Amino acid sequence: MTTWLLLALLSALFLGLYDVAKKASLNANAVLPVLFACSLAGSALVLPAGLLSWAAPGLAQAVGVFVEPLPWRAHLLVLAKAGIVTASWCLTFFAIKQLPISIAAPVRATAPLFVLLGAVLLFGEKPTPLQWVGIGAIVASYFAFSVLGKAEGIHFGRDRWVWMLFAGTLVGACSGLYDKHLLQGAALPPMTLQFWFTLYNAALQGLLVAALWWPRRAQGSPFRWRWSIVAVGALLLAADNLYFRSLAQTGALVSVVSIVRRSNVVVSFAVGSLAFRERNRIGKAGALAGVLVGLLLLMR
Repeated sequence: MTTWLLLALLSALFLGLYDVAKKASLNANAVLPVLFACSLAGSALVLPAGLLSWAAPGLAQAVGVFVEPLPWRAHLLVLAKAGIVTASWCLTFFAIKQLPISIAAPVRATAPLFVLLGAVLLFGEKPTPLQWVGIGAIVASYFAFSVLGKAEGIHFGRDRWVWMLFAGTLVGACSGLYDKHLLQGAALPPMTLQFWFTLYNAALQGLLVAALWWPRRAQGSPFRWRWSIVAVGALLLAADNLYFRSLAQTGALVSVVSIVRRSNVVVSFAVGSLAFRERNRIGKAGALAGVLVGLLLLMR
């Protein structure tokens, strides 16, 4: 197994646990402050790397956390990524709060499908016959999820939270394509990208809280602190660091890395559906198997 593929698999493990911690943080909680608090926790965890890089660059390089200085143009590139991710997270966090994780996690796992469809529409790529079969398997699995969801009052065709989740997943797929440009085209070092992205992400989400939630906090859901919020920040940092390092490897394929990383749905589904005692687990597991088969065929 190649190094970049192994890193992508490890990233998927942490991403699955991140999804569970995120659901625990959002239950009966205000979405925007939770989003900001998670990013603030991540910023607190990466800040020592920046301070060490400034005070003792040799030591920071030796332990693999050196944050390189960036020109202002590179800062703009990273800020653009933070804007894309903030938009994706706002959409998905609101949806995940309302939907069972056993339905939300498989929907989130289909970002590679959007990447492939985007490549077909924008770049004229032609999927192989097996990839078309994979697309069909994923669409059929979504139909199965829609049938199962009706038993829980979730109608895929007109449920705004489902559409919001799909929109967030689509924006997240755009972020995945942009990551390849940042790490391979612009050649930004993974640790440097993660450091500045994390700080800019928290800053943008802080602005959203100040503008949208704080003035109306008395009318909406109250913010409740939970230690799972810190877990969200830490697990995402671990998942993203492994993902960035994977994608920065020579020969790494963004389409394959994206698909492998989304195998996190197995962890999210298994741990989350049991932890939150969700309904129809057996039927949803069958539909999830269809999604996974589709994702495997997309790798062909």
